[in-house]
Amino acid sequence: MPRYSFTLNGNQVSVEAPADHPLLWTLRDQLGVTGPKMGCNLDVCKACTCLIDGEAYTTCVTGMADVEGREVTTIEGLADGDELHPVQQAWLEIDVPQCGFCQPGQIMKAVSLLRKTSEPTDAEIDEIENVCRCGTYFRIRTAIKEAAKMTGN
Repeated sequence: MPRYSFTLNGNQVSVEAPADHPLLWTLRDQLGVTGPKMGCNLDVCKACTCLIDGEAYTTCVTGMADVEGREVTTIEGLADGDELHPVQQAWLEIDVPQCGFCQPGQIMKAVSLLRKTSEPTDAEIDEIENVCRCGTYFRIRTAIKEAAKMTGN
């Protein structure tokens, strides 16, 4: 079985897995990282969203061969020690989550968006396709704009 090495939340890891084995299952089952959630397993709900080299990816459809040598960041690796990432801080201040299931994926997608645009418009935020079964979209939009202010954008 092939071995793949990549950086996970700042630490070098190496795992054996089939090339098309979903990153989500490697993270959860082999590496014990449970922030990315399994929702649909079809790239629809996007609860498993993580960053790969700073870009948002749905890990349920990203194979292990696609992460070789790359940098993977999950919700667990977003904060800097005890200091939350501005998006995480905004999420708390705006009190976004209800059930919380989709929130790690929502936050990772928001981080990716803010890396691309410093002042996202409502339309750009609405392009985020992550599903929230609690319907917290209005608070998500508010939190993303608050996070943009926190980062000086």
